[in-house]
Amino acid sequence: VHPCVGHRSSLTLSKLLYVLTLLILPHHHHHHQSPSSLHPAAAFIGYALSLFHSIPSPSAFPHNLLMRAHTLLSSPLPALLVFARMRRAAVNPDSHAFPFALQACATFSSPALGRAFHCQVLKFGFAADYYVRNNLISAYAPFHSMLEAQGLFDECPSSRHIVTYNTLMDGYVKVADNAFARKLFDEMPARDATSWGTLLAGYSKVARFEEAIELFDGMLAIGTAPDDVALVSALSCCAQLGKLDRGEAIHEYIKKNRAELNVYLSTGLVDMYAKCGCISVATESVESTPWKNLFTWNAIIVGLTMHGNGEMSQKHFNRMRAVGVRPDGVTFLGVLVACSRAGLVDMGRSLFDEMESVYGVERELKHSDAWQICSDGMIKEAMEMIEGMLMNGDAYVWGGVLAGCRIHGGNVEIAEVAARHLLERNPGESGIYSILADIYATARRWEDVARIRKLMGDKGLKRKNVGGSFIEVDHETETTTAVVAL
Repeated sequence: VHPCVGHRSSLTLSKLLYVLTLLILPHHHHHHQSPSSLHPAAAFIGYALSLFHSIPSPSAFPHNLLMRAHTLLSSPLPALLVFARMRRAAVNPDSHAFPFALQACATFSSPALGRAFHCQVLKFGFAADYYVRNNLISAYAPFHSMLEAQGLFDECPSSRHIVTYNTLMDGYVKVADNAFARKLFDEMPARDATSWGTLLAGYSKVARFEEAIELFDGMLAIGTAPDDVALVSALSCCAQLGKLDRGEAIHEYIKKNRAELNVYLSTGLVDMYAKCGCISVATESVESTPWKNLFTWNAIIVGLTMHGNGEMSQKHFNRMRAVGVRPDGVTFLGVLVACSRAGLVDMGRSLFDEMESVYGVERELKHSDAWQICSDGMIKEAMEMIEGMLMNGDAYVWGGVLAGCRIHGGNVEIAEVAARHLLERNPGESGIYSILADIYATARRWEDVARIRKLMGDKGLKRKNVGGSFIEVDHETETTTAVVAL
């Protein structure tokens, strides 16, 4: 045990357990950045369990310590099992037990579990406790049970604090009810960085990027220092809007106000620079990040793919696997498109086949995007694959087929089929008409080109590039044609 514990004879086992669980905390702060840092924390929890089982008749206090430790280590099921053990031992939970149990409960998509704990809270008389109530609200939010959460909020208007507002607002953001989240934000008597960051993340989540940036500016204007959530959300909005100058300004703010970059901020910067076309800066950001998580790798892989750097995207994918980071569905979407762009058709098909069998990633329709096999004139094979799908393809798939026909020429009939499926989903998307017109022009079917142009005019649609990314240069937004919009 750590030397700061001192002479064992002067401490009870419960106090020793308390000190030991405190030692888990430093490792918890950094375990998301380094897998190796999990080992000391795992050792501490092992010692803690040994001490716990040495206590003859543990009271609520040591049970709470174990629940706290498991919660800090993101182990919700063991935390709930400790609570269940406490009840089996006829030990009554106190006001400290429920917040830990409810935090664990919130990670499970089980409304019944949340209501069961709510009943326990009522049974033991802790419904009015400030911390218990906040955690109850937080526990209901993941189940989209905002009616219950709002009811808890309304029951005690006198005990509402910033944390209470923030907890409920976060729940509404998670269910994409930003109107009510904004209502809560506006009626708050005081706001902290979490309040601003929560609403910012909500706007970013539903693509209200301009409003999110305005909110970020308002936050800075009143002197509230943004937290990581606000900074990453603002960077994401800049990436989606192509506002490179704003993204660079946020980067400068981070440099001035943060002693070091954590993995979340680094990933936000990589994503912003990559999507704004500053591939060299994005790559430098990746290289300067000591601990890269899945989202860091996804940001650079997708960014490189968007801007036509298929080979570099593939290299980063290989590096990601080499360091033991397992890809997810987003990774595969980026790398499959990259394989197509780089002409690595066989590799793309091989990776598609290995998604489930090797990596355990469920294949979705978008992963069947015909970009992976629409090289070297393989359009017909793509059609055969799509026809075998249960849902007969989605916008990702048909968009890939249409774009493949445009790049490789010919296959007008297949292009017409793809365009028809796309227009059924998005009848007002002018880019579909534009690509079809280009395909007709390549095939020298000028009457069809004229027909499409007239149809666009009748519908009031303007010709535009498809699959573009927006990049702000000298405060003016330009559109660069990308291979596929991810």
